[in-house]
Amino acid sequence: MTALTERPAPPRRQALRRRSRREALWFWALAGPNVLLILVFTYRPLISNAYYSTLDWTLGSPTATPVGLGNYVEFFTSGSAGPVLTTTAVFGVATVGGSMLLGLLLALALNTKVTGSGLARAAVFSPYVLSGVGVGLVWLFIMDPVIGVLGAVLRAFGGSSPAWFNDPHLTLTMVVVVYVWKNLGYAAVVYLAGLQSIDPDVLEAAALDGAGPVRRLVSVVVPLLSPTTFFLLVTTALSSLQAFDLLKVMSPLGRGTDTLVYESYLQAFEGSNRAGYSAALSTVLFVLLAGLTLFQLLVLEKRVHYR
Repeated sequence: MTALTERPAPPRRQALRRRSRREALWFWALAGPNVLLILVFTYRPLISNAYYSTLDWTLGSPTATPVGLGNYVEFFTSGSAGPVLTTTAVFGVATVGGSMLLGLLLALALNTKVTGSGLARAAVFSPYVLSGVGVGLVWLFIMDPVIGVLGAVLRAFGGSSPAWFNDPHLTLTMVVVVYVWKNLGYAAVVYLAGLQSIDPDVLEAAALDGAGPVRRLVSVVVPLLSPTTFFLLVTTALSSLQAFDLLKVMSPLGRGTDTLVYESYLQAFEGSNRAGYSAALSTVLFVLLAGLTLFQLLVLEKRVHYR
Protein backbone atom coordinates (compact mmCIF):
# COMPACT_ATOMS: atom_id res chain seq x y z
CA MET A 1 0.00 0.00 0.00
CA THR A 2 1.47 3.28 -1.07
CA ALA A 3 1.70 5.98 1.66
CA LEU A 4 -0.04 9.30 0.84
CA THR A 5 2.24 12.30 0.94
CA GLU A 6 0.83 15.67 2.12
CA ARG A 7 0.93 18.23 -0.60
CA PRO A 8 2.20 21.69 0.32
CA ALA A 9 -0.41 24.48 0.29
CA PRO A 10 -0.41 26.66 -2.81
CA PRO A 11 1.63 29.85 -2.49
CA ARG A 12 -1.53 32.02 -2.67
CA ARG A 13 -3.16 30.19 0.27
CA GLN A 14 0.03 30.49 2.34
CA ALA A 15 0.13 34.21 1.65
CA LEU A 16 -3.49 34.58 2.79
CA ARG A 17 -2.75 32.70 6.02
CA ARG A 18 0.28 34.89 6.77
CA ARG A 19 -1.80 38.00 6.07
CA SER A 20 -4.61 36.75 8.32
CA ARG A 21 -2.18 36.05 11.20
CA ARG A 22 -0.54 39.44 10.72
CA GLU A 23 -3.91 41.23 10.82
CA ALA A 24 -4.93 39.29 13.94
CA LEU A 25 -1.69 40.29 15.68
CA TRP A 26 -2.23 43.94 14.76
CA PHE A 27 -5.85 43.78 15.95
CA TRP A 28 -4.98 42.41 19.39
CA ALA A 29 -1.96 44.70 19.71
CA LEU A 30 -4.24 47.73 19.21
CA ALA A 31 -7.49 46.52 20.79
CA GLY A 32 -6.01 44.34 23.53
CA PRO A 33 -5.13 47.14 25.99
CA ASN A 34 -8.59 48.68 25.60
CA VAL A 35 -10.30 45.33 26.07
CA LEU A 36 -8.21 44.74 29.20
CA LEU A 37 -9.12 48.16 30.62
CA ILE A 38 -12.83 47.56 29.94
CA LEU A 39 -12.66 44.18 31.66
CA VAL A 40 -10.85 45.60 34.71
CA PHE A 41 -12.70 48.90 35.15
CA THR A 42 -16.19 48.07 33.81
CA TYR A 43 -17.05 44.39 34.03
CA ARG A 44 -15.10 43.58 37.18
CA PRO A 45 -16.86 46.35 39.21
CA LEU A 46 -20.16 45.24 37.69
CA ILE A 47 -19.66 41.67 38.92
CA SER A 48 -18.37 42.90 42.30
CA ASN A 49 -21.43 45.15 42.67
CA ALA A 50 -23.75 42.21 42.04
CA TYR A 51 -21.92 40.27 44.76
CA TYR A 52 -22.07 43.19 47.24
CA SER A 53 -25.83 43.42 46.65
CA THR A 54 -26.20 40.05 48.38
CA LEU A 55 -24.53 41.32 51.57
CA ASP A 56 -25.76 43.23 54.60
CA TRP A 57 -22.72 45.49 54.67
CA THR A 58 -22.24 48.88 56.28
CA LEU A 59 -19.78 51.02 54.35
CA GLY A 60 -16.40 50.94 56.10
CA SER A 61 -17.22 47.90 58.21
CA PRO A 62 -14.67 45.02 58.00
CA THR A 63 -17.42 42.42 58.19
CA ALA A 64 -20.51 41.70 56.12
CA THR A 65 -23.37 39.22 56.46
CA PRO A 66 -24.69 37.33 53.40
CA VAL A 67 -28.42 37.95 52.97
CA GLY A 68 -29.02 36.52 49.49
CA LEU A 69 -31.80 38.50 47.79
CA GLY A 70 -32.79 40.20 51.04
CA ASN A 71 -31.79 43.68 49.85
CA TYR A 72 -33.90 43.32 46.70
CA VAL A 73 -36.87 42.01 48.69
CA GLU A 74 -36.57 44.93 51.13
CA PHE A 75 -36.49 47.49 48.32
CA PHE A 76 -39.52 46.15 46.47
CA THR A 77 -41.58 45.58 49.66
CA SER A 78 -40.63 48.62 51.75
CA GLY A 79 -42.87 51.08 49.90
CA SER A 80 -39.98 53.15 48.58
CA ALA A 81 -39.73 51.27 45.26
CA GLY A 82 -42.91 52.86 43.86
CA PRO A 83 -41.96 56.53 44.42
CA VAL A 84 -38.34 55.98 43.36
CA LEU A 85 -39.22 54.12 40.16
CA THR A 86 -41.99 56.63 39.36
CA THR A 87 -39.63 59.58 39.81
CA THR A 88 -37.04 57.80 37.66
CA ALA A 89 -39.60 57.19 34.90
CA VAL A 90 -40.98 60.76 35.00
CA PHE A 91 -37.50 62.28 34.96
CA GLY A 92 -36.38 59.98 32.11
CA VAL A 93 -39.44 60.51 29.90
CA ALA A 94 -39.53 64.30 30.47
CA THR A 95 -35.82 64.87 29.87
CA VAL A 96 -35.47 62.51 26.89
CA GLY A 97 -38.70 63.66 25.25
CA GLY A 98 -38.05 67.34 25.96
CA SER A 99 -34.46 67.23 24.71
CA MET A 100 -35.36 65.42 21.49
CA LEU A 101 -38.49 67.47 20.64
CA LEU A 102 -36.92 70.85 21.36
CA GLY A 103 -33.66 69.70 19.76
CA LEU A 104 -35.49 68.88 16.51
CA LEU A 105 -37.24 72.27 16.48
CA LEU A 106 -33.95 74.05 17.14
CA ALA A 107 -32.21 72.03 14.43
CA LEU A 108 -34.90 73.06 11.92
CA ALA A 109 -34.28 76.71 12.84
CA LEU A 110 -30.49 76.35 12.72
CA ASN A 111 -30.65 74.64 9.33
CA THR A 112 -31.68 77.89 7.65
CA LYS A 113 -28.90 79.84 5.95
CA VAL A 114 -28.99 83.25 7.62
CA THR A 115 -26.33 85.57 8.95
CA GLY A 116 -25.07 84.50 12.36
CA SER A 117 -26.29 80.91 12.13
CA GLY A 118 -22.80 79.62 13.00
CA LEU A 119 -22.73 81.72 16.16
CA ALA A 120 -26.24 80.53 17.07
CA ARG A 121 -25.17 76.88 16.64
CA ALA A 122 -22.20 77.41 18.96
CA ALA A 123 -24.40 79.14 21.53
CA VAL A 124 -26.94 76.31 21.48
CA PHE A 125 -24.29 73.60 21.87
CA SER A 126 -22.11 75.31 24.51
CA PRO A 127 -24.23 74.36 27.60
CA TYR A 128 -23.72 70.69 26.77
CA VAL A 129 -19.95 70.91 27.35
CA LEU A 130 -20.27 72.85 30.60
CA SER A 131 -19.88 71.21 34.00
CA GLY A 132 -23.15 69.96 35.45
CA VAL A 133 -22.11 71.30 38.86
CA GLY A 134 -21.46 74.78 37.46
CA VAL A 135 -24.74 74.79 35.53
CA GLY A 136 -26.63 73.70 38.64
CA LEU A 137 -25.09 76.46 40.78
CA VAL A 138 -25.94 79.14 38.22
CA TRP A 139 -29.54 77.97 37.92
CA LEU A 140 -29.86 77.80 41.70
CA PHE A 141 -29.07 81.51 41.78
CA ILE A 142 -31.52 82.21 38.95
CA MET A 143 -34.39 80.33 40.61
CA ASP A 144 -33.78 81.37 44.21
CA PRO A 145 -37.15 82.81 45.41
CA VAL A 146 -35.47 85.57 47.48
CA ILE A 147 -32.36 86.71 45.62
CA GLY A 148 -32.85 84.97 42.26
CA VAL A 149 -33.15 86.73 38.92
CA LEU A 150 -36.36 84.89 38.00
CA GLY A 151 -38.05 85.89 41.26
CA ALA A 152 -37.04 89.54 40.74
CA VAL A 153 -38.52 89.55 37.23
CA LEU A 154 -41.77 87.98 38.41
CA ARG A 155 -42.08 90.44 41.31
CA ALA A 156 -41.50 93.35 38.88
CA PHE A 157 -44.64 92.23 37.02
CA GLY A 158 -46.64 91.79 40.23
CA GLY A 159 -46.19 88.05 40.58
CA SER A 160 -44.24 85.89 42.98
CA SER A 161 -41.58 83.23 42.62
CA PRO A 162 -42.72 79.57 42.86
CA ALA A 163 -41.46 77.64 45.89
CA TRP A 164 -39.02 75.59 43.84
CA PHE A 165 -37.24 74.07 46.85
CA ASN A 166 -40.22 73.41 49.17
CA ASP A 167 -42.63 71.67 46.81
CA PRO A 168 -41.25 68.27 45.64
CA HIS A 169 -43.21 68.48 42.36
CA LEU A 170 -41.75 71.92 41.59
CA THR A 171 -38.28 70.71 42.54
CA LEU A 172 -38.56 67.87 40.02
CA THR A 173 -39.85 70.33 37.41
CA MET A 174 -36.94 72.67 38.11
CA VAL A 175 -34.36 69.90 37.68
CA VAL A 176 -36.02 68.64 34.48
CA VAL A 177 -36.00 72.15 32.97
CA VAL A 178 -32.32 72.67 33.75
CA TYR A 179 -31.34 69.19 32.52
CA VAL A 180 -33.19 69.71 29.23
CA TRP A 181 -31.58 73.16 28.80
CA LYS A 182 -28.11 71.74 29.38
CA ASN A 183 -28.46 68.77 27.01
CA LEU A 184 -30.61 70.44 24.36
CA GLY A 185 -27.61 71.40 22.22
CA TYR A 186 -26.48 67.77 21.83
CA ALA A 187 -29.81 66.69 20.32
CA ALA A 188 -29.96 69.85 18.17
CA VAL A 189 -26.49 69.31 16.68
CA VAL A 190 -27.13 65.61 15.95
CA TYR A 191 -30.51 66.44 14.35
CA LEU A 192 -28.85 69.24 12.36
CA ALA A 193 -26.34 66.75 10.91
CA GLY A 194 -29.25 64.46 10.01
CA LEU A 195 -31.14 67.31 8.29
CA GLN A 196 -28.12 68.28 6.23
CA SER A 197 -27.72 64.69 5.01
CA ILE A 198 -31.22 64.67 3.45
CA ASP A 199 -31.13 64.89 -0.35
CA PRO A 200 -32.62 68.30 -1.36
CA ASP A 201 -34.06 66.68 -4.50
CA VAL A 202 -36.40 64.61 -2.32
CA LEU A 203 -37.80 67.72 -0.63
CA GLU A 204 -38.05 69.50 -3.98
CA ALA A 205 -39.97 66.56 -5.46
CA ALA A 206 -42.37 66.61 -2.50
CA ALA A 207 -42.90 70.35 -2.97
CA LEU A 208 -43.63 69.85 -6.68
CA ASP A 209 -46.24 67.27 -5.70
CA GLY A 210 -48.02 69.95 -3.66
CA ALA A 211 -46.77 69.09 -0.15
CA GLY A 212 -46.60 72.13 2.12
CA PRO A 213 -43.90 72.76 4.74
CA VAL A 214 -45.77 70.90 7.49
CA ARG A 215 -46.59 67.95 5.22
CA ARG A 216 -42.96 67.74 4.06
CA LEU A 217 -41.79 67.79 7.68
CA VAL A 218 -44.19 65.09 8.85
CA SER A 219 -44.21 62.79 5.80
CA VAL A 220 -40.65 63.22 4.46
CA VAL A 221 -38.22 64.78 6.94
CA VAL A 222 -39.27 62.94 10.11
CA PRO A 223 -39.21 59.45 8.50
CA LEU A 224 -35.82 60.17 6.91
CA LEU A 225 -34.56 61.27 10.34
CA SER A 226 -35.60 58.00 11.99
CA PRO A 227 -31.98 56.65 12.20
CA THR A 228 -30.96 59.91 13.92
CA THR A 229 -33.97 59.74 16.22
CA PHE A 230 -33.16 56.14 17.14
CA PHE A 231 -29.54 57.02 17.92
CA LEU A 232 -30.61 59.95 20.10
CA LEU A 233 -33.24 57.86 21.87
CA VAL A 234 -30.66 55.25 22.89
CA THR A 235 -27.91 57.67 23.96
CA THR A 236 -30.08 60.25 25.75
CA ALA A 237 -32.08 57.58 27.60
CA LEU A 238 -28.90 55.99 28.95
CA SER A 239 -27.41 59.32 30.05
CA SER A 240 -30.69 60.63 31.50
CA LEU A 241 -31.27 57.61 33.74
CA GLN A 242 -27.71 57.98 35.07
CA ALA A 243 -27.95 61.74 35.73
CA PHE A 244 -26.41 62.66 39.06
CA ASP A 245 -24.48 65.94 39.19
CA LEU A 246 -27.46 68.26 38.64
CA LEU A 247 -29.56 66.34 41.15
CA LYS A 248 -26.80 66.47 43.74
CA VAL A 249 -26.28 70.22 43.37
CA MET A 250 -29.88 71.40 42.94
CA SER A 251 -31.63 68.96 45.30
CA PRO A 252 -29.07 67.43 47.68
CA LEU A 253 -31.72 65.83 49.93
CA GLY A 254 -33.52 64.23 46.99
CA ARG A 255 -36.92 65.73 47.84
CA GLY A 256 -38.98 65.01 44.72
CA THR A 257 -35.87 64.14 42.70
CA ASP A 258 -35.11 60.79 44.28
CA THR A 259 -34.31 58.77 41.15
CA LEU A 260 -32.89 55.27 41.30
CA VAL A 261 -29.28 56.36 40.88
CA TYR A 262 -29.63 59.14 43.45
CA GLU A 263 -31.36 56.86 45.96
CA SER A 264 -28.42 54.48 45.57
CA TYR A 265 -26.04 57.34 46.40
CA LEU A 266 -28.10 58.43 49.41
CA GLN A 267 -28.20 54.90 50.82
CA ALA A 268 -24.43 54.45 50.49
CA PHE A 269 -23.01 57.83 51.47
CA GLU A 270 -25.62 59.98 53.22
CA GLY A 271 -26.26 58.81 56.76
CA SER A 272 -27.12 55.12 56.65
CA ASN A 273 -23.98 53.93 54.78
CA ARG A 274 -25.81 50.80 53.60
CA ALA A 275 -23.40 49.70 50.91
CA GLY A 276 -25.08 46.33 50.27
CA TYR A 277 -28.54 47.88 49.88
CA SER A 278 -27.09 50.58 47.64
CA ALA A 279 -25.41 47.92 45.47
CA ALA A 280 -28.80 46.21 45.09
CA LEU A 281 -30.35 49.47 43.82
CA SER A 282 -27.45 49.90 41.38
CA THR A 283 -28.02 46.38 40.09
CA VAL A 284 -31.73 47.13 39.60
CA LEU A 285 -30.74 50.22 37.60
CA PHE A 286 -28.36 48.16 35.46
CA VAL A 287 -31.07 45.61 34.72
CA LEU A 288 -33.50 48.40 33.75
CA LEU A 289 -30.93 50.02 31.44
CA ALA A 290 -30.02 46.70 29.84
CA GLY A 291 -33.69 45.83 29.31
CA LEU A 292 -34.47 49.26 27.88
CA THR A 293 -31.52 49.06 25.48
CA LEU A 294 -32.50 45.56 24.31
CA PHE A 295 -36.10 46.74 23.76
CA GLN A 296 -34.84 49.65 21.67
CA LEU A 297 -32.51 47.45 19.62
CA LEU A 298 -34.90 44.53 19.10
CA VAL A 299 -38.25 46.33 18.76
CA LEU A 300 -37.87 50.02 17.97
CA GLU A 301 -35.03 49.61 15.46
CA LYS A 302 -37.40 47.68 13.16
CA ARG A 303 -39.30 50.94 12.63
CA VAL A 304 -36.15 52.79 11.52
CA HIS A 305 -35.93 53.61 7.80
CA TYR A 306 -32.30 53.23 6.77
CA ARG A 307 -31.56 54.70 3.39
